[in-house]
Amino acid sequence: METFKKAKEIASDRLFFIDGLASVRDAIELMKEKNVQALIIQKRNSADANGIITVNDIIKGVIIPNKTTDEVSVYEIMTKPVFAISAHLNVKYVPRLMYNYNVKIAPVIENGEYIGIIDYSQFLFADILPNKK
Repeated sequence: METFKKAKEIASDRLFFIDGLASVRDAIELMKEKNVQALIIQKRNSADANGIITVNDIIKGVIIPNKTTDEVSVYEIMTKPVFAISAHLNVKYVPRLMYNYNVKIAPVIENGEYIGIIDYSQFLFADILPNKK
């Protein structure tokens, strides 16, 4: 049986959450403090879905329309529901999956819980590229 690397093996554990009612200023401060490109939006209740806010969302929803970070709430510019990657997915399929859905960063989920996050840079550093010898 062939062994393979799983998505959770290349995921970063730098996964942080924020309330959807927080201001974009709060989100930016948390992103700077934790040195991350995205935050997961907490569910409002058990029937709700998580969201995600990325640097791209902030540029598109705040900077380009020339709004202030205090006047915009996270929920106004987040993506919801968040696109998540199964922790046990063979890592060779993750870049294709993300590319096909135009997702540049996504959390990794296992047993209904987010356990990490993957962005395109992980593919360069995770030793998954084939080598010709």
